[in-house]
Amino acid sequence: MRVNNPKEINRLYQALLRKDEQFIGTFFVGVKTTGVFCISTCRARKPKKENVEFFTEMKDALRNGFRPCKICKPTEQANQPPEDILRALQLIKENPEIKLADWQLKKEGLQPEKIRRWFNKNYGITFQTYQRMIRINSAFQELKKNKKVTDSAFESGYESLSGFGYTFKKLLGASPNDIENKNIILISRINTPLGPMFICATEKGICLLEFTDRRMLESEFADLQKRLQATILAGENKHIIQLKTELEEYFKGERKNFSVTLDTPGTKFQQSVWKILREIPYGKTRSYQEQAEQLQNPKAIRAVATANGMNRISIVIPCHRVIGKDGSLTGYGGGLDRKRWLLEHERKHRPVL
Repeated sequence: MRVNNPKEINRLYQALLRKDEQFIGTFFVGVKTTGVFCISTCRARKPKKENVEFFTEMKDALRNGFRPCKICKPTEQANQPPEDILRALQLIKENPEIKLADWQLKKEGLQPEKIRRWFNKNYGITFQTYQRMIRINSAFQELKKNKKVTDSAFESGYESLSGFGYTFKKLLGASPNDIENKNIILISRINTPLGPMFICATEKGICLLEFTDRRMLESEFADLQKRLQATILAGENKHIIQLKTELEEYFKGERKNFSVTLDTPGTKFQQSVWKILREIPYGKTRSYQEQAEQLQNPKAIRAVATANGMNRISIVIPCHRVIGKDGSLTGYGGGLDRKRWLLEHERKHRPVL
């Protein structure tokens, strides 16, 4: 949304002049004289007040024709976790069995309130919930290796078996002694030039890659858990680590094809549509009509479009490469501005034959 209130415009302009870090990601400023948009901390020469427009969302700046500034890189930096958040995440990684209390965060020079706000905004859960998910995930992996419940409980930072058992069952829907057929989906977050994304993976492979602001994402999580009879917990595995590396290479223009293993529950028809989606060459496009014809079912255009929309693994299963029969951009879960960016990115970096 464009900011129109004069007092608010003045407040944001002053924050821009100060290069105020507290405003990172809360507004985006479009510079009419250069056609770029920036975040509050941009080091470029500051424009005159009459030459700027302020937006509350990155997509609004893009929709109004502004392109990302090459100096402050707003599509990447606006959603990059601040240093204190990165430090808190590192503390959890180094000591997954410890429940970090406010006094421990303060001892490290961190602000508990700021950390809580960031987790609520970017993960939709509290910092304490995130920590619990990490500890339970760690215990789950150990129990899968036949470790004793008592050992897993105390090594996960729990002081009593009852507390461990209650939390375990609350998060996973099963007691620690009854996990033989229980599965988990790990979820992690990655920043990209188009904004942050969630990556989900099972032991078999990647099952979701979506922008964090995608509509109906919570419903997508619920459907995925139901289909896989699994529970989502914070964490990483080899598939998530591999995909993060491959995505970084993709956005640099270095990777044209993904090799990470996928786990894509769906109907036989959906699987066939997703298969031909992956066969669309990098830098090329196809129409729904062409997809239907490739499936030898030319009348199934609407069904193909629906199956495309049910794809949970953006970019890797490249539904952004599907356009209208007349060459127009069609719906995309991540937004048409992102779809346009991805297509232009691939055209720019596609191999020269």
